Amino acid sequence: MNYRSLLTGLALGAGMMYLLDPGRGSRRRALIRDKAVRSLHKTGDAMGATARDVANRARGAVAGVRSRLRREDVPDEVLVERVRAALGRVVSHPHAITVTAYEGRVTLQGPVLEHELDPLLDRVSRIRGVESIENLLVVHESAGREPSLQGGRPRESRSELFQNHWSPTTRMIGGIAGAGLVAYGLRRRGPLGTALGTVGATLLTRAAVDLELKRLVGVGAGRRAVLIRKHINIAAPVDRVFAFWDNYENFPRFMTNVREVRDLGGGRSHWVVSGPAGVRVEWDAVLTERIPGEVIAWKTEPGEAVGHAGLVRFSPTEDGGTRVDVRLSYDPPAGALGHAVATLFGADPKRQIDEDLVRMKTLIETGVPPRDAARRGVPGEAFSAGAVRSVDTPIEPAADRGG
Repeated sequence: MNYRSLLTGLALGAGMMYLLDPGRGSRRRALIRDKAVRSLHKTGDAMGATARDVANRARGAVAGVRSRLRREDVPDEVLVERVRAALGRVVSHPHAITVTAYEGRVTLQGPVLEHELDPLLDRVSRIRGVESIENLLVVHESAGREPSLQGGRPRESRSELFQNHWSPTTRMIGGIAGAGLVAYGLRRRGPLGTALGTVGATLLTRAAVDLELKRLVGVGAGRRAVLIRKHINIAAPVDRVFAFWDNYENFPRFMTNVREVRDLGGGRSHWVVSGPAGVRVEWDAVLTERIPGEVIAWKTEPGEAVGHAGLVRFSPTEDGGTRVDVRLSYDPPAGALGHAVATLFGADPKRQIDEDLVRMKTLIETGVPPRDAARRGVPGEAFSAGAVRSVDTPIEPAADRGG
């Protein structure tokens, strides 16, 4: 028996059943079509941005080579400004340093921290038009009592590979290099091939999604590995919509995965959620900000398995309705990679939040609970004013803000 053919047939059959399902097939096909069109548009935009970035870098490189091949007479005031622009990249107190220039000779005066001296001199020496440097700087091992060295922000020079976001050219080069390492690792095999393939896959993923490594793997990203922003307009006044959100126990009425939310008092609450594959997940959250009629914000308490924070803003619309802006951030196991894997199993938080907000809108506007929420409505059951608590319920906000 050809097991490969059997598995291929089973996969094709499952795919056909998924897409041609009489009840949900049309919606699934529409979602796939919309995602394909959106991906094509994003790919086209990315290719255009990459082409422009490569062209600009090429022109910059050519201009740099030309400037080094010929002597450039730089006016003193221009040279001073070039040096001052470079100071902010290498020293924490650039305004403490006085810069003067005369015929290519740059004079530096003022206090500077000891560990910043060498990077400063190296940076200034590489500025076009600088012929020599007269170092009159006063070096301090620490800020001590020197007034001009108090406060400030430490500067760090990081290569483009270690930036939070890569440029289009860097993403293209990283993606090509990562794909090459993956291909080489698959051919080489063994421990070295596995290591190279892993590095290549990480590099390829980093280039594809443009997320820093800690957010990809969920290590050190806190509650911000995955960020989701949504908004929706509701044909109901702000005070009514705010009161609905202010009562956590309403959430299972329109959310499919939130099974239970219990108010623990003092701005704390306990959440029970169905995760991927129906796995039960629980956490405690604390309210971090509450402005009646304007903002509700919360975050998980320290030590919870899934770090998560949320912020909801309420603003009136011209027609007397309410605009609800939702911002959620969370850190799933394995970070953004875990989030991507979860979507393969139908656990896509972005799509679920879209659907939950639509159910919430319907519930508030019509009073009829949706049948597909976690707490399923029954025929004839209606949403009543008693389901929400008073807008004026006093809750003291925590010290820091969620979201």
